[in-house]
Amino acid sequence: MSSAGPPPTPGRLLAGSLPAPRLATGVVTAVFVSIAFVGFLHVLLLRESVGAVALSVALIVALMVMQLLWYTRDAGPLRSPIGYAILCAQACLVYLPMLLYGQAWVGMPGFLAGSVLLVLRPVVAWPAFAAVVASVGALQWSFTAQPVDMLFSSVSTVTTGLVVYGLSRLSTLVVEVQSSRAEIARMAVLRERLRFARDLHDLLGYSLSVITLKIELTHRLLEKSPKEAGDQLLEILEISRLALSDARTVASGYRELSLEEECRSAVSVLAAADIAVRLDSDHTDLPVQASTVLATVLREGVTNLLRHSKAKKCEITIRQTHDNASIEIANDDLQPQPKNRDEGGRGLHNLSVRAKEIGGSVTVEQEQSTFRLRAEVPLRVDRHAPSRVLKGTLGALNVSRVPLRTSDGSEPAGVAGDADGVDSVAGGEFADDGGEVVADCADGEE
Repeated sequence: MSSAGPPPTPGRLLAGSLPAPRLATGVVTAVFVSIAFVGFLHVLLLRESVGAVALSVALIVALMVMQLLWYTRDAGPLRSPIGYAILCAQACLVYLPMLLYGQAWVGMPGFLAGSVLLVLRPVVAWPAFAAVVASVGALQWSFTAQPVDMLFSSVSTVTTGLVVYGLSRLSTLVVEVQSSRAEIARMAVLRERLRFARDLHDLLGYSLSVITLKIELTHRLLEKSPKEAGDQLLEILEISRLALSDARTVASGYRELSLEEECRSAVSVLAAADIAVRLDSDHTDLPVQASTVLATVLREGVTNLLRHSKAKKCEITIRQTHDNASIEIANDDLQPQPKNRDEGGRGLHNLSVRAKEIGGSVTVEQEQSTFRLRAEVPLRVDRHAPSRVLKGTLGALNVSRVPLRTSDGSEPAGVAGDADGVDSVAGGEFADDGGEVVADCADGEE
């Protein structure tokens, strides 16, 4: 049983298997040659000598070469000294042969009428087009002095000129459309690669930070409390399995996260690192997109804190108004920023991209020994019943073994973290600037 062939690619038309540019060129060539062939038949009807017929063939071939190889280009090269010179040469080819062939050649100026529309600017092209049509009418009158013949030749020249103009532009437009479609396809592939890289980066950053922290904790507990060290190893094994499972799902697309689950995970990790945590969360059930972005910011903030500070205190504040929801993460005792900014900031860039996608913003501030990461996102759907409100200082609670899971039972994945280094960034708001993320103060510095 024969199977259906592959679907047409963006660069193909639904006409056999010919690529679109080749098909358009074939149509244009067939139409132009047909028009020129009609003029050649008129020459044959004159019963001229073989030399005159051969000359007419040479003139028609020259005219077709100009029309097909030059006038199917875009307007840029046409409007150049060479383009104007070729236009003048074409005028000679359509007018001078009338001295020999007379009325039989009167259909050829239609090519010149279409060419002036292609070469000249509109303010000049249309008067020139009208002049060509008028000249054909005048020449026809000089040959037959019949009003009907003059009107027929004029209308025929208008028709031929518009057909030549339209088909010449068609060939160019088909090439441009195919190039645009190829560029769109390339950009779609690039965007998917960036999404995959961003999600994989964010996923592994958080997971590896937690695993590293727990391995260090296990190393300290080996001699003092072997039983607790064994428990930590079991947690590390579970986290690594969940991370591996989630890494395999990155290609499936966007992951939804529960902000409440991320809060518990963040408190668990920070408490295990002997950091006093104060979580002040006051919000109702958030829309999925808003909750996921805020959970992403929380994960990135915790990852930055563990990797780039010696913080002893951390405050996490979540608030919700009628139109917006926000999260602020503040910690103390920052380590100095590296001189090479390229080494860090990828996770913060990812946050900015995710927030901008839903109309939100991400800002960072550094005041003396305090670093603040803040994100605000709009609420796009109706809110539901209030969820549990977590308030108070939780750093003293024994929460080091709270499972790092999302609402679907897996470790939070596919969102902000930083596997290859995220460093503190000077205060300012991040913006999507052609693929780069810059702070407000950067403009002033430069």
